[in-house]
Amino acid sequence: MLHLRLIVPADRTDDVLRLLETTVGTAHLAVLTGAARDPRGDVVLCDVAREAADTLLEELRALRLDEDGSIAVEDIGLSLSARADRAEREAPGEGADAVLWESLTDATHEESTLSVTYLAFLTLATMIAACGVVLDNAILIVGAMAVGPEFGPVAGICTALVRRAPRLAWRSLLALLVGFAVAMTVTIGFSFFMDAVHLFDIGALDAARPNTAFIYRPDWFSFVVAVLAGIAGVLSLTSSKSGALVGVAISVTTVPAAANAAVAFSYGRFGQARGSTEQLLLNLGGILLAGVVTLLAQKLLWSRQQRRQRQRSTA
Repeated sequence: MLHLRLIVPADRTDDVLRLLETTVGTAHLAVLTGAARDPRGDVVLCDVAREAADTLLEELRALRLDEDGSIAVEDIGLSLSARADRAEREAPGEGADAVLWESLTDATHEESTLSVTYLAFLTLATMIAACGVVLDNAILIVGAMAVGPEFGPVAGICTALVRRAPRLAWRSLLALLVGFAVAMTVTIGFSFFMDAVHLFDIGALDAARPNTAFIYRPDWFSFVVAVLAGIAGVLSLTSSKSGALVGVAISVTTVPAAANAAVAFSYGRFGQARGSTEQLLLNLGGILLAGVVTLLAQKLLWSRQQRRQRQRSTA
């Protein structure tokens, strides 16, 4: 269940209450008349089943509450209520399959912001991966992939393409391109420094490297894994299963590929740098393709499910 807290202009309170009372899947409606001060209006509280929330949010925005009032949505961790249980049973579909598009857009917007923190995490992850590349250490590679925040902008691009939101697409693309450009540039300087203090060695880069050679040798397996990871990542976002994102992060070699390209470039090993860049682009392309297709499939399936439910209710 989700909890809604609405600030409603007084002249629209009756319309909002009528909407909430007639929406299947709502419960625990409460009204605090005149309680809101900024902006002025009534405070309306309500719980709604996740599978009914997206349509309800669209209708609330149609009443311009997002402009003249406020719409706040919170997850309810525990709800002990027979009325809530009945509301979830009455709501069409399954909550785990429902997509809250407004929530997804907001989450990806935040995760795809080009901030100092985002650049710091991506740069640190790339430098950790650079150490893993030179040492041929798979543990460092996995750690770097877990630290890297690059899935946020990729998910933002997928969401923007499906929702036709050009501003989110541009914001996410900018974060992705600038982020990797900064991270790789700093990692090149880091490689020069580590070589100067004799911690990096070109011999280690030219060695067999059985644990990390795949990073600069892209193949179809890389693309397949990226597609599968993209599907899992989008599903984890739309179903609020954020724990799965860690597994997604350590499934694709975006950050290690960027790191290997930077280290190889610093030593003039342009063949390795080119192979790593191809690996990076292959992974990003696979995730983007899978993410867009997954969101489109979810949108189509959920629309069909809701249509069938409406037909049953009117029969």
